[in-house]
This record gives sequence, C-alpha cells and structure tokens, in this order.
Amino acid sequence: MAKRWWTLVVVCASTFMLLLDATIVTVVLPQIQDGLDSSFADAQWVVDAYSLTLAAALLVGGSLADRFGYRKLFLVGLAVFTVSSLFCGIASSPLMLILSRAAQGIGGSVMYATSLALLARTFAGKERGVAFGVWGAVTGLASGLGPVFGGLIAAHISWRGIFLINIPIGILAILVTLWKVDESPSRGRLKLDWPGFVLFTSGLVALIYGLIKAGETEWGNTDVVMWLGAAVLLLVTFLIVELRSAEPLFDLSLFRTPTFVGGSIAAFTMNGSLFAMLLYLVLYLQNGLGYSVLESSVRLLVISVCALVASTLAGRMSSKLPVKWLIGPGLLLVGIGLLLMSGNDASSGWTHLIPGFVVAGIGSGIVNPPLASTAVGVVTPDRSGTASGINITFRQVGMAASIPVLGSVFTASLHDDVLRNLSGVPELAGSAPAIAAAVEHGNVSGLDEKVPAPLRDQVATALHSGYAEALNDLLIMTGVLALAGAVFSFFLIRAKDFLAAKPPPQDAGVETGEPQPVK
Repeated sequence: MAKRWWTLVVVCASTFMLLLDATIVTVVLPQIQDGLDSSFADAQWVVDAYSLTLAAALLVGGSLADRFGYRKLFLVGLAVFTVSSLFCGIASSPLMLILSRAAQGIGGSVMYATSLALLARTFAGKERGVAFGVWGAVTGLASGLGPVFGGLIAAHISWRGIFLINIPIGILAILVTLWKVDESPSRGRLKLDWPGFVLFTSGLVALIYGLIKAGETEWGNTDVVMWLGAAVLLLVTFLIVELRSAEPLFDLSLFRTPTFVGGSIAAFTMNGSLFAMLLYLVLYLQNGLGYSVLESSVRLLVISVCALVASTLAGRMSSKLPVKWLIGPGLLLVGIGLLLMSGNDASSGWTHLIPGFVVAGIGSGIVNPPLASTAVGVVTPDRSGTASGINITFRQVGMAASIPVLGSVFTASLHDDVLRNLSGVPELAGSAPAIAAAVEHGNVSGLDEKVPAPLRDQVATALHSGYAEALNDLLIMTGVLALAGAVFSFFLIRAKDFLAAKPPPQDAGVETGEPQPVK
C-alpha cells in the first residue's frame, strides 16, 4: 500500500481516538462522580478541561507544525496524549482527573491541528476528496460512537477503561507514523506568538470558569461578573495583539475569505449544538429515565448509525457538490432534529427522542466530511496547519462554551421544576428544597435511601418531569443555534474561494508546486 494511504490510516486512527475522548466521557460522568465523590461542576470540568486545552493549544500546534514539520509535531502530540491517558485512567481525585484531561487536550490539539495539514500535503485532486471524505466520516463516527463505547467499556470494565484503552492504540499509531509517514518541509525559524498564546488561553479559561461558576451560583454573582469581564478584556487584547503581530498565532487575515468565516461558524455551531447536548441527553436517560450506562449508550447508537451512513454518502458527494449544499442543509437537519427531540413531559419515554435522533444524526453526518476540508481548501499548503488549527479551535470552543451555558440553564431549570413538582406532596414539604438541591448538583443515586418508601414513586415522577422540562429548554436553545449556523454557512461558503492543488508525486507524500485558483 502506498505511503500516502498509510498516512490516511494513521491520521484517521489517531483522530478517532482523540475525538472519541471528547464524547466518550459523557456517558460515564455519573459513575465518575460516584467513584471520585465529585460535584456536578467537577463533572463539567472533566469535559471542559479537555475541550478547553484542545481549543487553546490548537493554534500553537498548527503554528509549530508549520514551523517544524507536521510529522514531527504529530508524533509529539501522540506521545503526550498517550501518557496523559494513563494518568486519567489511574486518577485518584477529581483534580488529578481534570489536570490529566487538560494534558490530554494539549496532546490532542497537536495531533488534531496536524491531521488535516498532513492530509492536505499528501493528497490532491480526486484523491484529496476521498481522503477528506474518509476523515470526515471517521470524525462523525467518533463523535457518535463515543457514548456507546463509553457505556460498553464502563459496563464490562469500569470508567477507567475508557482512558486506558488509548495506551495500546497510541503506541501502535506512533510506530506506524515513524515507519510509514513522510515529513513535510518546514518553513524555517518562524517567530512563535507567545503573547497571543498566553492571552488567548487565559481568556478562554476565564470565560469557561465564569460560565461554570454562573451555573453554580447566579449570573449576577460578583465572582462571575469579574471572571467574565476578565475574559472579555483578555480576548479583546488578544485580537489587538494579533492585528499588530507580524507572525500572529491567530491569523485574522484568513477571515477576509467568506468561506473561511462560514466554515468557522459551522464548526462552532455543530459542536455547540448536537455534540454539547450529548452530555445532557445522557443525564436525562440515566437520571431522568433511570437507564443504566449501557442502556443509555445503546439508545444513543441511533444517532451514531445515522451519522455513519450519512457521512459515508456525504464523503462521496463532497467531490461532486459545492460544500455549501452539504454543510448548510446538514446543519439545518441538526437544528430540526434537536427541535424534534423537545416536547418531553412526565409521561415521555426515550422513544419520543427517536425521530430527532435520526434527523440530527443524518445532519451531523452530512456536515462533517465537507467541513473537514473547508478550512484547508481556501489556503496554500504552507498555511494549512494554521488554518486547520483555527477551524478546529472553533469546534472546541463551541463545545467548551456551550456546555457550561447549557449547564447553567439546565441546573437552574431542574432545581425549579423538581421543587415545583414536589410542592404538591404535603409529606415532602419540608424536604423538597433539599431534594431539589441534591438533584441540581447531580446527587441522584442516594435519594432512595433518604425518601420514605411510600413516597419514592412520587419523587421519581417529579425527577422524570423535572429532567424532561429542563432538557426541553436546552433542545430549543441548541436547535436555534444549529439553524443559525445553517443560514450563515449557506450565505458565506462560496465555491470560488477554494484552491486546487497539483497532484503529489506517486509516493512522495508531499505536494509540489503552488495551488492555483479554481476556475
């Protein structure tokens, strides 16, 4: 098999692994909470620590890859990701797990930023369309199968197994990369934008911390206002620094291309809608409907299967249709699917979600393959690392920012709904606030022991109704977000912005010549 196809194999395998870890953890968060005695805020950080560092380090990863070579940085990312997965698997406290997840994100960011760049340099013409189609299908499959794999591993091993399984995969990927993947030419000693990196990372951390703090307290809390204010100040300063930098970390000139803007918005809204909702769908299935980890995972398989089928077809169509006719309609379907999932009440079962699962799954499968090639398709190969890093940053910021915002709405709505539902039970009048507070903080597993047996059915009904009503609010919010992304994608993404690359030598694995504008 030609080296370039080995490159596709190892890139897809590594991308599958790092994206799997973005969603695989969602289905086992209740078990992690019990195992490490952690709070709901800790559970949010287990997800966000990964997404946050993945987003923050992507820009540096892309810039370093452009400077030192994609293969070299890809190997560094693989090594960091593999070692940090081990520490996640042996974590003995919430803090250790959160810090290890952050380290995972750093390694994953370098892998992710170099993945698209490796493919862009290795493939051209129709083969590039095939390669990006396969890669897009893998990203959709990984995102969809994460909860399913998490449930299977947790049910038969433990939640720690979802991290430890990365170790043999990571070692094998490192060996194949050393053996079969060629290095790309470097651009020499470029000046790395450290002020930009510090400002961007600090701004994101302040933003996410402020959003999570708002969920724990209230939006008007002094600490929340201070953290969100600091985030705005840091991120605005970051943009000013980037505008004045000769070699910026965040190349704002790319946003002069409407297609790049449209692709970035699509990336943000895709991850900020359906993929961010996976966490709350899991909480509803497990805590609201009482399903086990494995039972919840099997039900989410509906989304995964639909995404896989749709992404396979979209990968084939991406070389024949303008990507705006895939990304826009795909996000439209995601938005419609999320809205179809809403309307839950105390009598709703999981089957109410199936039509929305199918439509949203198909939509996400249609979006992923063309979205993968949009960022690197509008730049020259020497800037593909930076371009892909920015695009993927928007993906991860979408998830990292949406989860705490949704969490704030979810916990507040859940507390109020459960309290209201229990207010009509005289025997629980005194304990209703305590029960509502426990549910708000994710402490559902021990409620049966605290509630008298004759009243447990009434508490279960109140919980079911509370989770259903809180979920409805989030589904409407994320549905509208996806629909907005569809509109922006349709009007901003243009075929004339894409560049066509000359084919690489048969097995060289590196493109020659400069790309020419598509006529």
